[in-house]
Amino acid sequence: MKTNKKQLIFYFLGGMIGAMGGYLYWKLIGCKGGSCPIWSSPWKSTLAGLILGALGGGSLYDLIDYVQKKKQHPTP
Repeated sequence: MKTNKKQLIFYFLGGMIGAMGGYLYWKLIGCKGGSCPIWSSPWKSTLAGLILGALGGGSLYDLIDYVQKKKQHPTP
């Protein structure tokens, strides 16, 4: 599996957006009682958002790449 610069940018941007989303979720909604193991801590929620965002960015890259390749080589 070959990783190029464009793919890394998608992972990075997705991770940063996810990290901001995870922190904002903790700040605005969160779990103040401590009964939720992930969302009760700003560090854990930011890390979870980062991981989910990076996975989402990678999936978005794969989708865009698939659509572009499909346009170049349409099946009859």
